[in-house]
Amino acid sequence: RVRPLNSTETSRRDYAVVNCPGKDSIIRLDAPPIEFNEISPLQSTVNNGSQGKVFNFDMVFDPNSSQHEVFEYCGIKRLIDLSQEGFSCTIFAFGQTGSGKTYTITGPITPFEKSLKNQPFQGLLQRTFVYLLNSIQARNTDTVLSASYLEIYNEQVKDLLNPRLSDSLPVRWSKTRGFYVENLFTVQFETLESIMNVLAEGTRNRQSSSHTLNEYSSRSHTLLTIYIKTETTHPNNLSRCLTKHGKLCFVDLAGSERVKETGSTGELMTEANNINRSLLTLGNCISALVDPKKKDGYIPYRDSKLTKLLADCLGGSGITLMFACVSPSSTSLQETMNTLRYASRAKRIKNRPVAKMDQKEKLIIGLEEEIKALQMENLFLRQQLQLPSAGKKNQAVKRSKAEGLTKSKLLSKGESVEAEETLSRLQPFPEQSLYGMLQEFMIENENLRCENNRLLKRQESSREEQQLLSEENGRLVQKL
Repeated sequence: RVRPLNSTETSRRDYAVVNCPGKDSIIRLDAPPIEFNEISPLQSTVNNGSQGKVFNFDMVFDPNSSQHEVFEYCGIKRLIDLSQEGFSCTIFAFGQTGSGKTYTITGPITPFEKSLKNQPFQGLLQRTFVYLLNSIQARNTDTVLSASYLEIYNEQVKDLLNPRLSDSLPVRWSKTRGFYVENLFTVQFETLESIMNVLAEGTRNRQSSSHTLNEYSSRSHTLLTIYIKTETTHPNNLSRCLTKHGKLCFVDLAGSERVKETGSTGELMTEANNINRSLLTLGNCISALVDPKKKDGYIPYRDSKLTKLLADCLGGSGITLMFACVSPSSTSLQETMNTLRYASRAKRIKNRPVAKMDQKEKLIIGLEEEIKALQMENLFLRQQLQLPSAGKKNQAVKRSKAEGLTKSKLLSKGESVEAEETLSRLQPFPEQSLYGMLQEFMIENENLRCENNRLLKRQESSREEQQLLSEENGRLVQKL
């Protein structure tokens, strides 16, 4: 997204070095200033000396693009829908300080104007709240919404919804959750007013300062996360429910800056150094993920708390929408080029999105799929051995399980003992409960495995017998 030239840049007589042509446009870049076209779908061109450098993206928004147009055409609606299906989706803005990142995410927030609810200027966050709540109402599903809001300031994680905690919150890692912030406060909400209050509270507590390039510069990275828990009916069994855990994470990164240009000293310089250090680590992670030699090797997520918390969206199982925000000013040419290079590299990252489900339900679905696979294998083996279908026999076995009958007709002696031990371990669970369902699935799996083993052994015996007969026939032929 390219912002317009601001009053400071026009008073300096800066000219635009960024143009947004159409897909097939050819532009002469040797005669500034450049006029901007309408929203263009695919290209952004930077005047870098005598020859322009062309960058290709999924969508390019010129300075005339409204907040409404950005929301409608950037693809965020697709991510909101996917988050309700259990996917982890992230939207983050990256770019130089003063390039329009916070304006894109939340709108023009300043200490002197309360524009969070000013509709024409509302950012992606407010528009997402409206779309999400309307979508949930239209789907008519059981949904629980909650939110958290944090900032990373000088490599310290602060809870923006609980500012009384002065200590930095620890970032932990677990096998099931990945990186997460311990003791982070979350609040449930059901209405637009409730979540808007969460946004307003966090925005008031965020660190910001003024310097030469930006009067209201964000001095921290912020992450506002919406957690979406939905319950839907199982597609293959209407009597059962599936619980999915999706989330939408909005990341407003602090802007990269050159201390010499911003005139930062003292505390501002410390903030700038920490911001640049974490953004450098983010760039290193992006570079490693797109490098075929390093992608399956070491990725330096642990070098910064920012990259720890973005690990899932960068190279994990999440879905990510990245906004590269740039200034068109000739003074900012080098920073603009750096931002566009970062975005071009990030565009090449390939993730494998996975919907997050309740672990018990995931186990049940896995067992059901395993049963189907074993049944197919069983049928194939019976066809190979020219045996009758085992459908009726399996039904009889299922009845005998509930009655505690022996399975000696189906299994060999050793296999029968093993199956009985499995039955005795599973027996204490109530039949109609979730564990009862697991019991039935595991017993059926055990039966199918045992029968498949018996059929495989029988097939192997037949092959050995056939081999002996073949050798015998060979000897008889030699005698003849």
